[in-house]
Amino acid sequence: MTNTKKPSTQAVSALVAYWIALGGPDKCSISDLAKGVKKPRGTVSDWINKLAPEYGIALPKKSDPVFDAVAGEKASVEDELKYQVATLKTQLTAYQKEELTARYVRTKIMGLAETTPTPPSWLVESKATMSSPGVPTLLASDWHFGEVISPAQIGGVNSYNLEIAHERAKRMILTAIDLLNNHMVNPKYPGIVFALCGDMVSGDIHDELKETNDIPLIPTVIDLYGVLIWCVETLATAFGRVFVPCVTGNHGRNTMKIRAKDRAFTSFDWMIYALLEKHFANDKRITFQIPEGPDALYSIYGHRYLLTHGDKLGNGGDGMIGALGPVLRGDHKKRSRNHQIAMGYDTLVIGHWHQLVQTSRVIMNGSLCGMNEYSYQCNFPFEQPKQALWITHPKMGITFSMPVNVGEVNKVTEAPWVAVK
Repeated sequence: MTNTKKPSTQAVSALVAYWIALGGPDKCSISDLAKGVKKPRGTVSDWINKLAPEYGIALPKKSDPVFDAVAGEKASVEDELKYQVATLKTQLTAYQKEELTARYVRTKIMGLAETTPTPPSWLVESKATMSSPGVPTLLASDWHFGEVISPAQIGGVNSYNLEIAHERAKRMILTAIDLLNNHMVNPKYPGIVFALCGDMVSGDIHDELKETNDIPLIPTVIDLYGVLIWCVETLATAFGRVFVPCVTGNHGRNTMKIRAKDRAFTSFDWMIYALLEKHFANDKRITFQIPEGPDALYSIYGHRYLLTHGDKLGNGGDGMIGALGPVLRGDHKKRSRNHQIAMGYDTLVIGHWHQLVQTSRVIMNGSLCGMNEYSYQCNFPFEQPKQALWITHPKMGITFSMPVNVGEVNKVTEAPWVAVK
């Protein structure tokens, strides 16, 4: 072909539509069309004769009466309708080829509602009494389902595989329910937020993961899907209502590098979320928020949260303060951007860094998998596998923060309640 760079379907369809407007092959030759669009004849010929059929774009036929109206000659109503239909078909072809939007994926592929529902009313109505704790949020991220962590390679401090992942996921849900219902005064909640913050699967983004993961990626996705169904159902039974905001991570992608365009549609995280929403479509207790982009913005009693995975906040970190440096700098830039577009927030909620830090401005999650060979080799601080849990009060904002330890429970030995050397 004359051009080395392939034009888009929209560009080719626009050229065909322009050709139709000029009268098609009966009234306008390829040479005249090339002059009209100021392109080389060979390029226009390639677009018409090669790319249009390849893209499935219908070309006008010679001696078709549909073009009489364009040429200024008298045409019947039937001919005019044919012309309109031909034009609409061209536009529709371009739309179907180029527009892989959330609306198309949700409605045609996943069979979901046209738009993601807004956060439920119980998150914003402050009818709770001052004696009620508020709305709890359980943050789930960095489960790395499918990853195998060998204790022999990290000094025996951690072990992880699918069997352990199942145990920790179950322990996370049951421990959170126990903390909220049995260790709080007047534990009456309007519901619970179960935030899914990405990197739910280990993925095949590195050769070492592809070679050492417990099972292949697709079976892992199916396995995790079943586990998350149980998690959401159990929380709905315990708290009555569940709001599930979801964002994608960087591990679940099916591309070599993380993408800015169509990030959601190249992520197995997003696919799992969409399947979950479809599974619970008829359950009025459960509401999902699954954005196209990397961020989910919602509020609880007026306290604004921005949920994002955290992989784009910055790189590296200081040897003394670890991830806090890039995270706080990234939060500052994100706050500035969001303020400029009227999407301000009070608290940034992230995963990715596998370190649990809970402050009023930033809540950074731990992980389900715990220390692995990569973090051990890079001399990152050791941290037990844990997930964040906190409560948002209708008047006082974030109050109780309760880390949910999901690692193996140690046996309690007899000891005084306090001891001094």
